[in-house]
Amino acid sequence: MKAVIDPELGVNIVDLGLICGVTVDGGTVTISYTLTTMACGLGPLIESAIKEVAGTLPFDDVQTELVFEPPWSPDRISAEGKAFLGI
Repeated sequence: MKAVIDPELGVNIVDLGLICGVTVDGGTVTISYTLTTMACGLGPLIESAIKEVAGTLPFDDVQTELVFEPPWSPDRISAEGKAFLGI
């Protein structure tokens, strides 16, 4: 998922703290993710990129789940992400 870049901030969604969970059930992978705000207009782009990247993995089915619990906060950004953003 580090190949998926948030188009607004230029940071990958893992270091940005947008990935909430990944589960594998048989041949299906489900990736739970959040957005920095509920009103983020780039959600569809991020979801599409998640599906595209996960689709290169050996799974029969890729599911995504947009969640807002727990809510995103800057505390979720990794040290690498903070360094990239200069914070």
